This record gives sequence, structure tokens and C-alpha cells, in this order.
Amino acid sequence: MPVYWIARAKIIDQESYKKYADKAGGIVESFGGKFLTRGGNFKIMEGTDNFTRFVVAEFPNMELAEECFNSDAYKNAAKNRRNGSGEVEIVFVEAN
Repeated sequence: MPVYWIARAKIIDQESYKKYADKAGGIVESFGGKFLTRGGNFKIMEGTDNFTRFVVAEFPNMELAEECFNSDAYKNAAKNRRNGSGEVEIVFVEAN
């Protein structure tokens, strides 16, 4: 069953965050993920405006999405945003 990796981000340090984003794309794709959107124009219809970047990637299943997120490659890339360069929330949602 397809799974969607949904991320909401507030970028604080553009340069450091870009180091993460540049690496993360290839890592996601290497685990079978396909980006449906990665940034772009958005409109908040309800809720706060804390987040300014939205990413949605589709994976074939939950196992691959989790394997990607927990991989050493992704953890190493994420260090570039977990250093205070951004606030991020990530959730995996199964299609139904």
C-alpha cells in the first residue's frame, strides 16, 4: 500500500538547510520514494503559518519509508537541519 512522507518545515539557516535538502532527494529516491511536491507555491487554509516549506513523497510501502528515514545516509543528511537550521515535522500516512 502506498505511503506518503509528509514534511512541514520552517527554514532558519538557508545555507545549512540546503546541504540537507541537496542530499535528501537522492536518498529518498534510492529507497523507492517519488517526490510529488518539494516546496513550491502553497496556501495555508487552516492552522498557523509557522511552516513555509512543504514536501510530499510517495513510497511503495511503510517499510521502505521507515527504512529510508532510519538509514545512516538519511541520518547523516538530516544532521544539516537538526543543527538548528530548521524546524521540521514529518509524518508517514498510508493511502487508503
